[in-house]
Amino acid sequence: MINNKGEIPYVNLRAQWAKESSILLPIIENTLESGHYVGGEEVEKFEKQIAEYCNVKYAVATNSGTDALILALRLLEINSGDEVITPPNSFVASTAAIVHLGAKPVFVDVLPDQNIDTKLIKSRITRNTKAIMPVHLTGRMADMESIMSLAEEYNIPVVEDSAQAIGSRYNGKYSGSIGKIGCFSTHPLKNLNACGDGGFITTDDECIYERGKSLRNHGLLDRNTVNEFGFVSRMDVLQAAILNYRLSQLESMIEIRRRNANFYMNNLDPDFVFFPKEKPWEHNTYHTFVIQVNQRAKLISELERFGIQTAIHYPTPIHLQPAAKKLGYKLGDFPVAEKQSEAILTLPVHQFLSESDLQKIIHVTNNFFQNT
Repeated sequence: MINNKGEIPYVNLRAQWAKESSILLPIIENTLESGHYVGGEEVEKFEKQIAEYCNVKYAVATNSGTDALILALRLLEINSGDEVITPPNSFVASTAAIVHLGAKPVFVDVLPDQNIDTKLIKSRITRNTKAIMPVHLTGRMADMESIMSLAEEYNIPVVEDSAQAIGSRYNGKYSGSIGKIGCFSTHPLKNLNACGDGGFITTDDECIYERGKSLRNHGLLDRNTVNEFGFVSRMDVLQAAILNYRLSQLESMIEIRRRNANFYMNNLDPDFVFFPKEKPWEHNTYHTFVIQVNQRAKLISELERFGIQTAIHYPTPIHLQPAAKKLGYKLGDFPVAEKQSEAILTLPVHQFLSESDLQKIIHVTNNFFQNT
């Protein structure tokens, strides 16, 4: 008999707070007592530490991952009429950032592992292509070797959407360290998570770094001089203080998520459940653990019956969203992404799962298919 009492949450932020509250409460209190809420030492400390972690020279903290994307594209002078190549199966923020600058998202279909199919990129490059934006979905990095080869051949900058891939590696190189600019989110659901919105960009380019610091702060050079009109995209000091602690815990947390993912891959029935295996050159961080199955709706209901929460990332590809109608795409344009959207299901993989939780999820899933 399976124990169907007690829910297994998809994420467990309450457990994270319970574990960290005795440490974070004094940090929060000290930050509030300081009276410094915008800019200053905590933000600079975070930028220095996260740059070192990502193995880049510079980082610029922002108030969200979406603003990190917009800032990155603005720094590359992406304007009206320009084109940015990107996949259609991401969270909407990647495409929205392109559209907000008046540029056109040029979608490319994806591989079975959900990342952009690099073999299809070349045919989408035109004289208007001003950037390639791969999305490292689920914590698995795209084929950056092929992407950077194309980028060099056509002299096109690469923006890595690493919102889901902090700590992920490709041939030993960290996400956000390979392209011209890396973009990250520290949303509460991310592996490195704040207690609110936050994000940052990474780069080895000093000019991008200096201009990025100015643009995220109204374009100010100093308190009274505006060099160019910018944004209000600053990270709150309180979030920076929280992230400075949580960064110290990130690697141990990633290892637990990797262990949970491996437990799934070693025990889910591959005859019914598809999941991309980790390649030798990959170090995946499993922001999400996504399987692809038939009869998804029925499986979700069965998992719910036993108190197991799941999610779908994402049920409707961006090119089929109502907001994307004016872009001119239609059903059938990206068949792999469209087919995956009907089969993908995200299982819990967070660091607070017990082995019995994992066994229960696996048992219910395997039993559903083997008895259907």
